[in-house]
Amino acid sequence: MNNFRKFFRFCFSIYGFVVFLLWMFILLPLFAWAFLQKPVKGGNLIYKFCRFWADAFFFMLGIKHWNIYEEPFDRNTEYIFVSNHISYLDIPMMMKVIRKQHIRILGKAEMNKIPLFGSIYKRGTVSVDRNNPHARSKSILKLIAFIHQKISVFICPEGTFNTTHQPLKSFYDGAFKIAIETQKPIQPILFLDTYDRLNYKSIFSLNPGRCRGVYLATTSTEGLTMNDVPLLKAQIFKQMEDALIRYQASWIEKV
Repeated sequence: MNNFRKFFRFCFSIYGFVVFLLWMFILLPLFAWAFLQKPVKGGNLIYKFCRFWADAFFFMLGIKHWNIYEEPFDRNTEYIFVSNHISYLDIPMMMKVIRKQHIRILGKAEMNKIPLFGSIYKRGTVSVDRNNPHARSKSILKLIAFIHQKISVFICPEGTFNTTHQPLKSFYDGAFKIAIETQKPIQPILFLDTYDRLNYKSIFSLNPGRCRGVYLATTSTEGLTMNDVPLLKAQIFKQMEDALIRYQASWIEKV
């Protein structure tokens, strides 16, 4: 049975890659047109096309997404969105969980090197080289500039995949500094099932099934200063950690 499951996931992964590339090439003329627009308008268009891309990709793979809202959510507010990071599928999930809002994602600079896809990724995200302190500071300034233009930002504060088998790995400060600098609320989101749909250990582990996003309670940053960054970071970490345990996230190692 295990061998059959592995063979099915291998074949399904090949199918998934073909679907992913197919839609990228279908949408390529629209992305090219977006590249010709002014940076903000072009970036907004890229996210619009990427949302359609994610919708088509999930539909053709039999991946069913829905959001769970633990508290009411206001789409007319700019947020600092933060989420856990556990799978390659987290990127299309970002497109699925946030609708009818302009956002910019803080992304890994390494993704820019992927042929063709890297060009789309680079234009739609704010790339960061986490090993370069100057690059990190520059990326934060870019994100702050987008917030001032009424565009929310999306950051995975873990920075890289959580391979610890704990609910979360340690957070970087960036998201919380931006939230305090701009006095914008933090909106934590959980990706509960991307680990099960596409495990970070193998790109050939793709399979159909559910893919839930969970909106936790929003945290205001009004009146906070940079001295509050450690406390704010710890508060959000605890909130997300407790919720992942409560939802019994599958990657958490049982004691």
